Amino acid sequence: MVEDKSLGSRIFNITNIFLLTIIALVTVLPFIHVIASSFTTSAELAEKQFVLFPTEWSLAAYKYIFSTDTIFRSLLVSIAVTAGGTVWSMFLSVLTAYGLSRKDLVGRRGIMFFFVFTMLFNGGMIPTFLVVKYTGLLDSLLSLIIPVSINVFNMIILKSFFQALPDSLEDAAKIDGCNDFGILFRIIIPCSMPAIATISLFYAVTYWNTYMHAILYINNSDLWPVQVLLRQIVVLASGLSYDGSEFTDVPPPELTVKMAVIVVATIPVLLVYPFLQKHFTKGALLGSIKE
Repeated sequence: MVEDKSLGSRIFNITNIFLLTIIALVTVLPFIHVIASSFTTSAELAEKQFVLFPTEWSLAAYKYIFSTDTIFRSLLVSIAVTAGGTVWSMFLSVLTAYGLSRKDLVGRRGIMFFFVFTMLFNGGMIPTFLVVKYTGLLDSLLSLIIPVSINVFNMIILKSFFQALPDSLEDAAKIDGCNDFGILFRIIIPCSMPAIATISLFYAVTYWNTYMHAILYINNSDLWPVQVLLRQIVVLASGLSYDGSEFTDVPPPELTVKMAVIVVATIPVLLVYPFLQKHFTKGALLGSIKE
């Protein structure tokens, strides 16, 4: 096989590499700036505005954030909500997607219509709050999970992925005596791990970033997830009033605290992503091939 070394091909490759390098730098530089700014002093950050490598390293922002055990309690709350919510949402989404992917399901189109309808219209904040209140979920971690148990978009991706699997797999399983649950857990799920890993990451990021629901449904500060607590830290560091002042023993370095808060909120997700990266692209693309 003769390798194509024409001038046009070389120009295309060089241009492509150059553009991709520029895009990569534009994407990565803000992250480097945020991380570097969280380790610099407020004075240097105020002077330079954009820092990629601090001239004077400082841990003042992180000492301020972790100056109380409250942050560790909030991290545990967020981890519990993220882990429990992801498992629960995946369980419901997989069962629903598998049922709707079956062509012999009676009323499949009508049921699917009701799911899609909720993507366009919903009851709104106040009716949802009243439902959570009168079901006794206020000041409970379940209030951060139950109201958002299924994301219809994620469920549709799973449904499309299940439909793309060969029918011969199910036929062979039925010949071997498998029932519907056996087919789902022994055949469909093992063959759908790229899609399941991708949707699990989507759900995990959603639960980890829980903020508005916690503001609405959680009044007990002991049950605040990390996103809510970090917001309170930023408010306090900005010099605004905040009645739960557990951090007043340490002077807040306002600018660097904001950067450190971003790092603390983002790093856990970045640590999980590499383990799911090999499934991410495949799952996201294959799930949209067939409807």
